[in-house]
Amino acid sequence: MMFKNKWYILLFLLLATVLSPLDFYIVNLALPSIQHSLKSSNSELQMIVSFYTCAYAVFQISGGRFGDIYGRKKIFVIGLTGFICSSVLCGISQSSVIMILGRVLQGVSGAVMIPQVLAILHALFDEREKRLVMALYSFTFGIAAALGQYLGALLIEWNVFNLGWRVIFLVNLPVGLFALIMAVIALPKQETKSSEQVDYRGTLLLSFGLISFIYPLTTIVEQGVQIRTVLYLFVSALSLYLFFRVENKRKKQDKSVLVNFDIFKFKNLKLGVIVSFLYYASGVFYLVLGIYLQENLHWTSMEAGKAIIPFGIGFIVMSLCSSMMSAFFKQAVLSFGLILYGLGFLLLLYTLYNFSLFFFKFNLFVIGCGMGLTLASVVRLSLSNIPVQFAGLASGVVNCGLQIGSAFGVAAIGSVFFGIVNTVDYTLAFAVVLILISLFLLIALLLSFSLTRHLSSTLLTLNSLRNFDQNEEKASE
Repeated sequence: MMFKNKWYILLFLLLATVLSPLDFYIVNLALPSIQHSLKSSNSELQMIVSFYTCAYAVFQISGGRFGDIYGRKKIFVIGLTGFICSSVLCGISQSSVIMILGRVLQGVSGAVMIPQVLAILHALFDEREKRLVMALYSFTFGIAAALGQYLGALLIEWNVFNLGWRVIFLVNLPVGLFALIMAVIALPKQETKSSEQVDYRGTLLLSFGLISFIYPLTTIVEQGVQIRTVLYLFVSALSLYLFFRVENKRKKQDKSVLVNFDIFKFKNLKLGVIVSFLYYASGVFYLVLGIYLQENLHWTSMEAGKAIIPFGIGFIVMSLCSSMMSAFFKQAVLSFGLILYGLGFLLLLYTLYNFSLFFFKFNLFVIGCGMGLTLASVVRLSLSNIPVQFAGLASGVVNCGLQIGSAFGVAAIGSVFFGIVNTVDYTLAFAVVLILISLFLLIALLLSFSLTRHLSSTLLTLNSLRNFDQNEEKASE
């Protein structure tokens, strides 16, 4: 049957894959419309973005385990079905609470679905074919980043069936259903099951700890620092402490754990996760940019969407060139990417007070280049020299660091933005956000120097040992 062909399977798997990252970017330009329609507070707007990334961050680690235990096809179908249903819930929501709930469920469903795609592709294709397959997989995420905001603006502008902003969520229904039908028909029944168990207690504790931390950050501007704020932060600290204790106890009992903390003995991974967190805290930029363009400059969503296209082009170009850049800059490619990314924000800060549309778009192109190069580099260098048995967990931890960083940026820096908007104006608020992002990137840059030195010394040691072994062999001959 034609649909059983693995290249057709790749096509609809990538179609399903693009839905999750696309829904992170597509919502940004719709936020002003959502706020006016649902009468959402500024803190609720932050939750619409940050709770999605929080849920995605926590459950993507355990998502892969679900596939190991219950079968890849079954879990992929469940995850995709959940994503479709939660998208519909967002699309028909009549209140901010329902919208936030839908976004959390979207994050959980996406985190359950995406790890199955990688595992299925790994099983379907041989080593020679995997280079092309993984390039297409990475390109899918680049397309989501490049066209997500523009697509959102386009759908709102078209106002399909007079749905307004709701169409950006409801469009997932026909696309998702097509991918779901294809999955049921074409995916092989790979039902190899593992005796491993999912660490449900650890997952719940980590989820509760992160949500309890992010939530008060989103409400602090509107409600101020109250006893309730301190209580939430205390509960967050307690939950994360219990998570640490539970994970170590389960490890001693030889039970499966969500995070094996032994993995942090690898210095490059430890530094890489921190750099990932700081770098991806810039996720708040995409939230405030759409609001600034529409509320302060009074651009339409379509005008704002077109203006952001250079960012996407830069992201795709540098993502595709990252391997060539790595060959030239070696381990220093991460530092170069962070410098480029930070330079883009500083140039944009200057342009705010000396506005030129050309330079505005050029700055966004530079930001896109910096983001694309940094993302490819930080993941690769963080996972460098990690033993095979830790590779899956290490990848999940790095991705988790990225998503939690994004959620923190939206909650914490986003609160600063809305606080200044309420008291001064949008331009100053946007400028302060750009300065804070630049400071985060400066710290990440300093840590990247340490990461680069560590990897260089490790590589030098390995080469010395290899040369010593070769000399010993020659001497024995």
